[in-house]
Amino acid sequence: MANEAQAWSPFRELDRFRRDFDDLFDRFLGGRLSQQQPASNRPVLESYVANGKLTVRADLPGIDPKDVEITVAGDQLTIRGKREQQYEEKGQDFIHREVVYGSFERVVKLPGGVNPEEIKASYNNGVLELTVPLPEQSRTRKVPIQAA
Repeated sequence: MANEAQAWSPFRELDRFRRDFDDLFDRFLGGRLSQQQPASNRPVLESYVANGKLTVRADLPGIDPKDVEITVAGDQLTIRGKREQQYEEKGQDFIHREVVYGSFERVVKLPGGVNPEEIKASYNNGVLELTVPLPEQSRTRKVPIQAA
């Protein structure tokens, strides 16, 4: 996929700001709020960089991998899916109801220069794992400090 220059758009910038702010809010307050609010069907993620690759893991227990879609557009990797209810609710009085059904979406910002064709995905024991090879310029390197 060729990198094409896109015209600047204030709406795209506002959308990016909103997503970044939502992620920041989730990171700092998500743990405390999750105990007070109903469960979310947003899958939890973990990501790390090792050996020149970005690895992203999404917990998707009980979700058939056929019901998950992964797309890459520019610097955004999107995971979409749907948790289907397996039974009818008629006549049931729930004692606990923590499982949330329906559609979900998670967006992960990728470093610049990633080749979408090289991204690999696997699914094992309810965990989706994406491996993203990083381009050389995105890899971390230690910068030496020269004394004056």
